[in-house]
Amino acid sequence: MSQTTTVSQPQEIKLFQKWSFKDINVKDIGLQRYLNLTPMVAPHSMGRHEHQRFRKARVNIVERLINGLMRGGKNAGKKAKATNIVKETFEIINLRTGKNPVDVLVQAVEHAAPCEDTTRVSYGGVVYHLSVDVAPQRRIDLAIRHITTGARAASANNPRSIQETLADELVLAAAKDIKSAGVAKRNEIERVAQSSR
Repeated sequence: MSQTTTVSQPQEIKLFQKWSFKDINVKDIGLQRYLNLTPMVAPHSMGRHEHQRFRKARVNIVERLINGLMRGGKNAGKKAKATNIVKETFEIINLRTGKNPVDVLVQAVEHAAPCEDTTRVSYGGVVYHLSVDVAPQRRIDLAIRHITTGARAASANNPRSIQETLADELVLAAAKDIKSAGVAKRNEIERVAQSSR
């Protein structure tokens, strides 16, 4: 009497048990180290990244989007609510485009991340604006901030929900469309920086 043992393949970890992290590539070389795509089911790191500098580079990009939605106002600190908003947004993106929403998010962040900005330099009592390159970590922070701010502004005093406006914003930014608030803000920042070179 011989017993056969079957070795089961480990199940793939999917975001919200639905969206795969496989085959998602970051095309922008500067952002590759800082755009984290570690597979996880629930994007919640319990704030472990807060106590050390640059640790947020290890936080999944989906969780960083969720954290970006929790800015001051009525959503401040409500992570479960922000997670549900992103979950529903991903469903809308998938219905509209047929693509993996995580891939759409990565492309949107790449297209909304400004490459150069201006800084104030005081020289002989006169303040000049000088063009500078933006650090990769800050590029992602700015991209997420502009995307979430644009979505929040579009849903204010509007019958459309934040889920719909965020889905619109991400799809437009992924297509590098100027109608996206994130892409428009990037173009504006880079235009000002170019004029102050």
